[in-house]
Amino acid sequence: MANTSRRGFIEKSLALGAAGFMAPSLLMPTTASADNLRIRKNGISLAQWSLVDEVRQGKWKTLDFPRIAKEDFGISGIEFVNTLFEGPTTMNYLNTLKRNAENQGVTCVLIMCDAEGDACSPTLEGRKQFAINHRKWIDAAQYLGCHSIRINCIGPREVDKQEALKWSAETCNLLLDYAIPAGINVLIENHGGVSNDADWMVSLMKEVNSRYMGVLPDWRQPGGDFDNVGYLEKTLPYSGGMSFRNQPTEELTAQMIKMAHDAGFRGWYGIESSGREAIKISKEWLLKYLPPM
Repeated sequence: MANTSRRGFIEKSLALGAAGFMAPSLLMPTTASADNLRIRKNGISLAQWSLVDEVRQGKWKTLDFPRIAKEDFGISGIEFVNTLFEGPTTMNYLNTLKRNAENQGVTCVLIMCDAEGDACSPTLEGRKQFAINHRKWIDAAQYLGCHSIRINCIGPREVDKQEALKWSAETCNLLLDYAIPAGINVLIENHGGVSNDADWMVSLMKEVNSRYMGVLPDWRQPGGDFDNVGYLEKTLPYSGGMSFRNQPTEELTAQMIKMAHDAGFRGWYGIESSGREAIKISKEWLLKYLPPM
């Protein structure tokens, strides 16, 4: 009976973008997230954002993503972007996407969620709405067999860091109230603002203190205001995946792969390098420098 109820809810909420939710006791745990952030095996996945230009140009759709990953790149894990899903995400749509992945032998890893608000909202209404907006993506992630969703946590310009910590912790706990019973992890990617501050992110992880809460380090190239090596080093204990990008040199890429492995990270390295040639180089370097299990 619980299965039927859950299915009916998913169909309605995903089709309509509904704000309602089901009691957590009725949510089904997913085997994909049995160990939460403690995944014990390394894997190479492909982030849909790495080919965003092709999608926007209409060359292929999200429903084609499993085939593109497997046939064009020989990659058996995929990471979706919610804003690239076509039209209303109905049960029929999810069924087709799941079947396409299964037919290709591809694992659905996570859903990157954009345009659903900011976890570091200064208003209670904004924090509540953020949590509500992400429920449908938690449902979709669970249904597809993903282990996580990725959220954004940026905050207003010049925000007080302590206030930002309080707001963000409240938002994350609201979201985890729905995500934990579904067996879905919640990961924050460094997309600017407070999330670019590794020390602040560590403070947030400690404040929330949940094994379902983590970081998805974006391996952006180093810049004047961003130390990608230092960021990775500090957030590794809380990392639930890697948003992998090629570094300016092969040596730096190899160093960061070794750093993650030596720190005990085991999980998906989601290639987000832009364009087909960069993706192929990413896969080549991961296969070259990631120690075999």
